[in-house]
Amino acid sequence: MRSEAATLLVSLALLAGPAQAAAEAASAPAQPVTREQVNREVEALRQDPNLAGKRKEKTLRFKDRGDAKKKPPDAKNDGTWAWLRDFARWLTEAGRVAVWVVAAVLVALLLVGLRHWMRVRAGAVKGSTAGPLPSHVRDLDIRPESLPERIGEAAAALWQKGEHRAALSLLYRGALSRLVHQHQVPIRAASTEGECLALAARRLPPERSAYFGRLVQAWQVAVYGARLPEDASVIALCREFDEQLRRTGAPA
Repeated sequence: MRSEAATLLVSLALLAGPAQAAAEAASAPAQPVTREQVNREVEALRQDPNLAGKRKEKTLRFKDRGDAKKKPPDAKNDGTWAWLRDFARWLTEAGRVAVWVVAAVLVALLLVGLRHWMRVRAGAVKGSTAGPLPSHVRDLDIRPESLPERIGEAAAALWQKGEHRAALSLLYRGALSRLVHQHQVPIRAASTEGECLALAARRLPPERSAYFGRLVQAWQVAVYGARLPEDASVIALCREFDEQLRRTGAPA
């Protein structure tokens, strides 16, 4: 019991010492704080690691699903697509240029062909005799050397043998050859039957022009109408051929 009482007294004495010192400090007059003391305290605070200006801390947080879907752009793939876009753009521009070039060439060819056609038609209609004489009219050979000496008789012989198309072709070819080479009718290679009639009417007397009209009509009926003229009309054409379309300088 005595030992416990002694221990209690010592403890009270230890506690009473700091309390008395604090009371004395409080009752003592306050001393002014100097600049040196402030500087020492500030330096001490700076040296404290727990009061540093910057600290690195690691924390855990849940990852946003939207961030997981976002992927950085692939520089290689982006370059490939850019090249393909440039190539497609170039193809588009090149194709546009090619279309314009082809269109210009076609227009130029059309104009050249139209000019040639107009010159041929103008020469045929106006009766121009400039240029070489044609050897063919359409697909018909009108060269004098390709025809027999007596065309009317040869055509009549063909008709009587049943070669009707050949007989009419010989009459029409022979008439065109005589008109071009003997009567200077300006028939051209591209002249149609109607144009040949119009040109012949300007150069031939009415009777001969009418004969050529009957001959052209018989030819058109057989070729385009798919029917043969009457035998009597064809024989009359053959008999009158050399009389109506005689050679220049031949006796009447």
